[in-house]
Amino acid sequence: MTHYMELLSLNQPYNLILYMVIPVGLTELLVAMEFLTMYHMDSGKNAGFKAVGKFAGIVLGVYFTALVIYFMAKIYPSIKWRGYADVIAVYSYLIGVIPLLGIALLELNLIYKNASEKAKLKLHFYLLIFTLVVAHVAMIFGMVDPTITGYKAENGEMGMHMNMPMNMPADMPMHDHHKMMQNMGEMHMNMPMQNMSDDNSTNMHMHH
Repeated sequence: MTHYMELLSLNQPYNLILYMVIPVGLTELLVAMEFLTMYHMDSGKNAGFKAVGKFAGIVLGVYFTALVIYFMAKIYPSIKWRGYADVIAVYSYLIGVIPLLGIALLELNLIYKNASEKAKLKLHFYLLIFTLVVAHVAMIFGMVDPTITGYKAENGEMGMHMNMPMNMPADMPMHDHHKMMQNMGEMHMNMPMQNMSDDNSTNMHMHH
């Protein structure tokens, strides 16, 4: 499991909400408002959508920046990389702060102050596309099994647990497991023979 997936799976459901649900939800809201603003641009009925989009952009940029700062201070120092998929997933997630902070600064009129509305809209679109690309890269590589990229767990623990049957205790000795499987096979072999004997006995009584 990559650190990306591990982070989301720990401390359920809070980590999932803080690191995935809120950022993704605000990003999707922002994308929807962008489309609706453009769709209603000619009719002049896009003021409400534009206001919601501006609010979502500011909140998302500030929130994700704070989230990345916390991650870098509290979580990043303890990371031991699990192959290049792990590295790509984590860094793609963190890089998302660049476009999102840019969107917030743009909405607060702290950058591109003297640019035209068309130039600001163009930059806004580019930053939003950048956000979606790195977010999906993080998700894709975050779901990759690190072992297929060359990562090997210490003492082979990951490979051992992944290859075991779901109902088999992880600490069962291998010779006990072999004996258990052998006994199960013998039981299956004996059951048909016993049924055949019972059927023959029944048929003999019926003929008598």
